[in-house]
Amino acid sequence: MNRLRAVLGDRARGEDGLTLVELLVASAMSVILLAAIGSMVVSTMRTQPQLSKKAQNVSSARFALERMTREIRNGVRVDQATPSTVSFLTYVRRTFCGSGVATSSATPAIKCEVTYQCTSTSCTRRESPDGLFTGTARTIFSDINSSSVFCFVPSKESDPLTCGEAASVAATTYVGVRLRMPNPSGSSNLTVSDGASLRNATLLN
Repeated sequence: MNRLRAVLGDRARGEDGLTLVELLVASAMSVILLAAIGSMVVSTMRTQPQLSKKAQNVSSARFALERMTREIRNGVRVDQATPSTVSFLTYVRRTFCGSGVATSSATPAIKCEVTYQCTSTSCTRRESPDGLFTGTARTIFSDINSSSVFCFVPSKESDPLTCGEAASVAATTYVGVRLRMPNPSGSSNLTVSDGASLRNATLLN
């Protein structure tokens, strides 16, 4: 019995628990770790709405940009050319100019005057018969912060191949488009840009 008590006593002494100091140190480290994890979670939750808004703005801008450049690419001639406005004769699939009804791909496209006009907050599209600039303006994109959207080639710059202010409306063969938007998560603007040449310009006559 004495030997058994000695063995059990040795085991008990070898399985002593944590001291108070060790417990306090472990608790402090746990608190610091949990605080760091919590800070990361809170930071992610705060920035997520900004990131979602940024992605949504870029996606919408790209959609509007693709529509603009597609119609410009089908263009025949440019009739108005300023940094905030471009009007051009192009082919559209409509029953008539200004109609909201699109025709099937089997129906020949018709020539209509399309005008894109941008302010410091949004861009609108207007469709009318050839040579007219009236009609209902429909907003195609908003949340921009600059009305300087369009540039043209040839331009008035020292290098006529630089996209800038149009040297001549009649001579314009390329239209560049740049949409600038506020950045929800930073001070610099978000910018989406593209452009297109009027591939049907030689089909005017």
